[in-house]
Amino acid sequence: MHPRDPKFVEKARVILDLYAGFWEGRRLGRRDQIVSADEKTSIQARRRQLTAPGPGQPGRVESDYQRRGALQYLCAWDVRRGLPWGRCEPKTGIAAFTRLVDQVMAMEPYRSAPRVFWIVDNGSSHQGAESARRLRERYPNLILVHTPIHASWLNQIEVFFSIVQRKLLTPAVADNLEDLEARLLAFGAEYGRQPRPIRWKFTRQDFDRRLRDLEQSSRELAA
Repeated sequence: MHPRDPKFVEKARVILDLYAGFWEGRRLGRRDQIVSADEKTSIQARRRQLTAPGPGQPGRVESDYQRRGALQYLCAWDVRRGLPWGRCEPKTGIAAFTRLVDQVMAMEPYRSAPRVFWIVDNGSSHQGAESARRLRERYPNLILVHTPIHASWLNQIEVFFSIVQRKLLTPAVADNLEDLEARLLAFGAEYGRQPRPIRWKFTRQDFDRRLRDLEQSSRELAA
């Protein structure tokens, strides 16, 4: 393993600790919240021909399609409760991401929580210390936590995005952007009616053990 982020180990441990309910060595409070957020970009509305051969037979989707535009799906995943909060935007960027943050932070329990940890990747919409400072000034109880570079597997929102892709967007069928947006938001709302937190099993201890194993293998190969 050759991570591009010099602080890969340090950042990964912080996020794994959050998933286990700890921050800086102390257990999180009952009212502390953890949110995992990102953008699923360039989702295309594609008009396709659908056919249903008969009762009990699978439908068929033509491979040819007409492009009807594309939108961006921004979503925040409540790690502790298993709830998605999403919105659609014509393009990504700081303004669009800030609107997602505003949407979530206006609601309870996030508005009055002592701390709301937002786990994000290193995309330009929420990159670096400047983004953390800007959002902290906007919401004093918000703490922005960045994943290591090229470590999307640490961001739980990617698990929810994979569910959206498999359950809703494959095959991609929508007559227009309004239809696509309505389907995305309806899917998130329906999913939230039966919250299902992700059963995250990979801990800091597992991570450290994996690092030791890799280090040992590297020494043996070099010997």
